[in-house]
Amino acid sequence: MDLHLHNTLTRSIERFVPIEEDEVRLYCCGPTVYNYAHIGNLRTYVFEDLLRRVLERAGYRVNHVMNITDVGHLTDDSDDGEDKMIIGARERGMSVWEIAEFFTDAFFRDFDLLNNTRPTVAPRATGHIQEMQDLITTLEAKGYTYQAGGNVYFEIGKFSEYGRLALLDRQQLMAGARIEVDEGKRNPHDFVLWFTNSKFEHQAMQWDSPWGRGYPGWHLECSAMSMKHLGDRIDIHCGGVDHVNVHHTNEIAQSEGATGKKWVNYWLHAEFLIMPSGRMGKSKGNMVTLSTLVDEGYDPLDYRYFLLGAHYRTQLSFAWDALAAARAARKSLIRQLQDAHARTGLSVDDLVGGSARDQLGATARGALDAIDDAFAHDLNAPKALGLLRAMLNDGTVDPADAARVALDADRVFGLRLVDELRRDDELPDDLASLIRERERARRDRDYASADRIRDRLQAAGVRIEDGPDGTVWKRE
Repeated sequence: MDLHLHNTLTRSIERFVPIEEDEVRLYCCGPTVYNYAHIGNLRTYVFEDLLRRVLERAGYRVNHVMNITDVGHLTDDSDDGEDKMIIGARERGMSVWEIAEFFTDAFFRDFDLLNNTRPTVAPRATGHIQEMQDLITTLEAKGYTYQAGGNVYFEIGKFSEYGRLALLDRQQLMAGARIEVDEGKRNPHDFVLWFTNSKFEHQAMQWDSPWGRGYPGWHLECSAMSMKHLGDRIDIHCGGVDHVNVHHTNEIAQSEGATGKKWVNYWLHAEFLIMPSGRMGKSKGNMVTLSTLVDEGYDPLDYRYFLLGAHYRTQLSFAWDALAAARAARKSLIRQLQDAHARTGLSVDDLVGGSARDQLGATARGALDAIDDAFAHDLNAPKALGLLRAMLNDGTVDPADAARVALDADRVFGLRLVDELRRDDELPDDLASLIRERERARRDRDYASADRIRDRLQAAGVRIEDGPDGTVWKRE
């Protein structure tokens, strides 16, 4: 598979060529664990999981590192505002250490419910303070830093390439304007590498350092942890589009300032999830979590399907009716797959075993090739989903081929379609066949037949529940 990805650095789609022939070094900005992740945050992690699955489908071994920010991160990216960990601790009556542990666990519960692949390594900022201090020492030795008011700053004027990721105008940057002035900074866009008590007197997490007892700036941790776990050059760095102008711009400056070489070859960013009231945010009071969706009766995979229906580089508007449509579409996809499976006479293991492509007829193979082409062209999941649905609706495709294509493509979609088929297999064949027959009768509006089949299933100990998105059966 020949991959082409949109590189934020060049604002163009480029052919992906890794540093090492068979390995991809992938770094993803992780959560700041002071509150639950909202569904806008989670959009970025589903996009990164899609990327990883496509890379693995292309034959690469992916070394995936995602940091956990469990140390001070200010409410403003430009070194202003309160510490998010302190806010979370104050609101919940817990220590900052307890807050970090609690919300790290909560984040990974959501991460798993969305069927995201766990990162190879998920390092915590608090476990890498020495690496951050070592990076500051290196930058200090190379003349990129200065101290003022007890804090250590990175001087952007010393780094000639500053701002190229965000296409920032260097003259405007050096004039410095339109951000709140920190009197300790030589330029308003200079950023803090190490804070001491002189700035935030009541910071709960502090460590001894050559510059005084304090804590690291937020931007520092990603550079330090990526270098420790991936080396001083990486293939792909991901995050939300909100990280481009400040966080990722500052990461490049400190990383390349320290090493003297290009740090990241490809930058990929996910766009915002937009609420009717605007961009979602904890501070905006319009936060919706995955638990909110579950409480409203949605499966987490309904939300994954909803996200896959839009390209990661387009803003996506959230609305409950749109999520309901995604749920109905996912249920419909499952029913189509179940119907195809029922017509094959094969076990689920027969459908997923071996090389799917080698067993396919020409039409199905062409459909799978087209789906892979969509994935390979900047992760075009919406097009790939459309191609899959068209193939399942094509009555000329052998049902076994259709099922094999769906299950093979789902290695990238991550919708757990094989689990849906295995659940279907939990019933004896005669009862599972009755359920499918009843579904067909309902679709044909033959409600008398549907009711008779329901009564037969009830007598066999299977209770049927009909909803707007299909039928669910339960053992009595």
